[in-house]
Amino acid sequence: MIPKYLKLFQNGQFQTRVDEAWEMLRSCELCPRECGVDRLSDARGVCGAGLEPVVSSYNEHHGEEPPISGFRGSGTIFLTHCNLRCVFCQNYPISHLGNGNEVSCERLARMMLSLQKRGCHNINFVTPTHYMPQILKALHIAAIEGLNIPLVYNCGGYESLRAIKILDGIIDIYMPDIKYSERKSSEKYSKAPDYFERACTALKEMHSQVGVLQLDSEGVAVSGLLIRHLVLPSDIAGSEAVLQFISKQLSPDTYVSIMSQYFPAYHAFEFPEIARRITTAEYSKIVNIAEKLNLTRGWIQGHLEHRL
Repeated sequence: MIPKYLKLFQNGQFQTRVDEAWEMLRSCELCPRECGVDRLSDARGVCGAGLEPVVSSYNEHHGEEPPISGFRGSGTIFLTHCNLRCVFCQNYPISHLGNGNEVSCERLARMMLSLQKRGCHNINFVTPTHYMPQILKALHIAAIEGLNIPLVYNCGGYESLRAIKILDGIIDIYMPDIKYSERKSSEKYSKAPDYFERACTALKEMHSQVGVLQLDSEGVAVSGLLIRHLVLPSDIAGSEAVLQFISKQLSPDTYVSIMSQYFPAYHAFEFPEIARRITTAEYSKIVNIAEKLNLTRGWIQGHLEHRL
């Protein structure tokens, strides 16, 4: 399959998308927070990002879900800062503290091309929301120089509908989280009371653009939607409502990764209710709910579960 962005590039519409995305930086509205700061002047809003993208690392990654990592690895580019303020963030040195190196869009493009040269199946932008315009600018450069593998948009789910619509015809694989359905929890632990509402709207748009996950003859993803959900202690995420949304409002054929690897990190120990790992019983309960909702495509505890 030809990656979506190449078709847009070939018909001359790609630059229009870059321009539209870049304009969103002028009074930043890249995410639902709509801080309104002038990112073009390097001003910083809630996420902490300025004009130039900051990259923590880029490399072949073999630890993603099997169709994303495949057998040659996913070409991950870990971008720093984040529009969510999760108190339990396991990547807080990158997402909260901003550890990384500022790079130009030209340098970001060279990273993509380097990962392709190493044989990676895809380019996987990790936490891309607040750098979406810069990614598109870099992608335009990389496409001119021969980039031709699928793109993975690996985001936290707290997305602007306008931004996701700009990505229509560019992103091949969306890999968002749905962290919570409970408003009190998303406000308390991520400072985003409207998280579920915004995530549902964004994921409906993603699904309309790319549909369910499609794999090639070797089991590697080429397009579609893959959703991650992290099980939290005492079900503070409201997991059943998350899974009901996926099954009933998207599709029961949606691939879902139900993650069990929660551990208390960053400021989690300030909140006794999340200052522990989840139990086997807590995790099994959520897996059983998924099965009852006919969500039988996906992964549990990192293992591929084809049970159709």
